[in-house]
Amino acid sequence: MVAVAVVVASVLAFVASSVYYAVTAPIESRILGDRALDRGRPAPWKVAAELLRTAVVAGVFAGIAERADLLSLPGCLLLALVLWVGFPAVLLTGSVTWEKVPPVTAAMHAGDWLLKLLLIGAVVGALQ
Repeated sequence: MVAVAVVVASVLAFVASSVYYAVTAPIESRILGDRALDRGRPAPWKVAAELLRTAVVAGVFAGIAERADLLSLPGCLLLALVLWVGFPAVLLTGSVTWEKVPPVTAAMHAGDWLLKLLLIGAVVGALQ
């Protein structure tokens, strides 16, 4: 059942992330003006790569949840929050501090990671 949860979570997180960026990218562009990256429409190989990356995250998440005996909805949601703070949030604040990434861009990516991890946690936790 964990494999099914990983596949379902990967697809749902990918779709949710795509919608999230469709909504937030114009806000980033409005705030940053010419400094915003023009990401345009992604090439098919980038779409496939992102789906694979999301599947890796979902698989690792499910593996950690299983080994930590957190395969329940509350356990997986807690794990999602802990992992978000421990990794994307820390890495993205570092990118603002050291790489001069605009805070609005880092916040946009942080929101995407929070959405992905909570969605993956909800699916993995609910399907166990």
